[in-house]
Amino acid sequence: AGGTGGPAGKVERLRDVHAGLNCPVQGGTLYMVDGSYEYYHYMQDKFNDAGWGCAYRSLQTIVSWFRLQQYTGKAVPSHRQIQQTLVKIGDKQQSFVGSSNWIGAIELSYILDEYLGVTSKIITINKGAEIPSHARELAAHFTSQGTPVMIGGGVLAYTLLGVAFNESTGDCAFLILDPHYTGGEDLKKIQQGTWVWWKKAGDSAAAGGPLFVQDAFYNFLCPQRPSAG
Repeated sequence: AGGTGGPAGKVERLRDVHAGLNCPVQGGTLYMVDGSYEYYHYMQDKFNDAGWGCAYRSLQTIVSWFRLQQYTGKAVPSHRQIQQTLVKIGDKQQSFVGSSNWIGAIELSYILDEYLGVTSKIITINKGAEIPSHARELAAHFTSQGTPVMIGGGVLAYTLLGVAFNESTGDCAFLILDPHYTGGEDLKKIQQGTWVWWKKAGDSAAAGGPLFVQDAFYNFLCPQRPSAG
């Protein structure tokens, strides 16, 4: 497909920014996103969404995966188009369009359904401290679906690209793609800043603070790959 994909596609985005990172789980099996994606993050296209746009950027990354896997020819939607879609389906009031309001995993599931006809499974985890106990369930998602997962819920939104899991020890790590990065398209800077990185449950987020807040709830939005035919 020619062109850059409309208003959300003005910058030449980096693809597959996790390539080459070392996994910290000894003897772990990797369960990974299957196919290429583009890295969408804060401030791209000179659009200032710092502080509120993280879930929108995660959604854009997910839609880029469906585009690059040839499941859709639709452009990656802009923040405004995402907001307009939520108004169209009756989820939000008209005043939502043009606002700086957050969205979460539930809204992402509505958008994927309406915009792409993609259904999603949502894994709700009551406390951040319990996320490692769901590593096997998340690994099964990557094995069966292979789509990027949006992490929403209590605090900040991230994209999950993979899980490393050691069956015998229970040790696990999560490959996090962080939309809160505000710099340019510089792979070295992105990796050195751990904006894409294998993180364990107690690690800090790239911007500081805990990656998973112990007592916050989380929704893991798991898009389902369209069935063949």
